[in-house]
Amino acid sequence: MATVRSHFRPSATREFASNDCVLGPQLIQIPEAWFLMGSASGQDCERPVHRVWVDSFLLASTQVTNAEYERFLKSTGSAAPPFWTDHNFNHPQRPVTAVSWFEADRYCSWLTGQTGRPYRLPTEAEWERAARGDLEQRNFPWGDAPPQSLPNYATRWQTGPEPVALYAPNAFGLYNMCDNVHEWCSDWYDANYYAASPERNPRGPEVISQKGGRKASRGGSWRHHVKVSRCSARSSIPPEFQYADYGFRVACSV
Repeated sequence: MATVRSHFRPSATREFASNDCVLGPQLIQIPEAWFLMGSASGQDCERPVHRVWVDSFLLASTQVTNAEYERFLKSTGSAAPPFWTDHNFNHPQRPVTAVSWFEADRYCSWLTGQTGRPYRLPTEAEWERAARGDLEQRNFPWGDAPPQSLPNYATRWQTGPEPVALYAPNAFGLYNMCDNVHEWCSDWYDANYYAASPERNPRGPEVISQKGGRKASRGGSWRHHVKVSRCSARSSIPPEFQYADYGFRVACSV
């Protein structure tokens, strides 16, 4: 499939090609800023729209791929996730799928040990800030045009996720921010959290007991009828679940 460069025009954000080792992803520095988080026209859990400050941070330009995750499996002797040998999922440059939140968190810890960088999962606020790319209160990373206006939309994601970075990035230089697979976030999920969220660097609610808790996730999925989510759309599942449309990308504090 040919690479198509349309809809997005990357801004002058700073890229960090990892010099730690081949294990480190390309990192994009997301500038610190206030932004309006949530949506007045979305689901109840996206309200109220509220002003949030997010410190500058680094975010991987792509979702973690099978090729990257394979190094973790070989290094740690961990069991491969479901669908690892399924031809609809196992292309080296497709995002790794069916990884639980706990496994994604373990990957971050392992990558930290390998590179010396403090890798982690992004917060919901960081993820939404990055997805918007300074387009305040627009539905999608490119604006308000519907997902069906994307290049080759009708023929993409037929039986699984596609390889990362096939199409143009958003204004920050981030690929697949609202499509391909849902992405785990670090936060515990609370549908009513926005009403009590702090203004600066919110990290989700405190959970006294993990039993029955759900972890937040963001982004669209190849499995859905509409394959691309809005920037503000929220989702969640229990952290031990391994779904075929769940993956992740890594973040790093500056």
